[in-house]
Amino acid sequence: ESYNRQYGTDYRSVMPTNLYGMNDNFHPENSHVIPALMRRFHEAKMADDKAVVVWGSGKPMREFLHVYDIAAASLFVLELDEATYQENTQPMLSHINVGTGKDITIRELAETMKAVVGFEGQLTFDASKPDGPPRKLIDVTRINAMGWQYSIELKEGLEKTYTWFLDSHWNQN
Repeated sequence: ESYNRQYGTDYRSVMPTNLYGMNDNFHPENSHVIPALMRRFHEAKMADDKAVVVWGSGKPMREFLHVYDIAAASLFVLELDEATYQENTQPMLSHINVGTGKDITIRELAETMKAVVGFEGQLTFDASKPDGPPRKLIDVTRINAMGWQYSIELKEGLEKTYTWFLDSHWNQN
């Protein structure tokens, strides 16, 4: 915003929710929830483990957006005519939230991931581990009102990501 005011530029910013997809960080010690669960379920499947343990109670709610959707939303915002962009932003509040507007519990995410990966063992939760904030859901009213909507449902995105993981990541490690 300051740079735009000072130099007359038209830079725009989007604020995404939790992102996932191809080229994510699948490191076992420092990845986010989706790649961590994907790797954990995959390794358990390959080892024929009887259970996968998920940290926390499974009750917190999270929103997830596929990386292809944030790319599409970014292009959408960049291509907006200046008048439309100005009508939907204001000084000191010019970023535009990008997400699905839907959240799910970590339990639902883990159950979906279990199905996507094809793990047939048990799913358990370790409530002695932290849950984090109870809910993280962003307001996507502005971008939806301007005409953009996400297109990749979570299960479909997880399936695409798992295919990429198997083809590109797992075979390299």
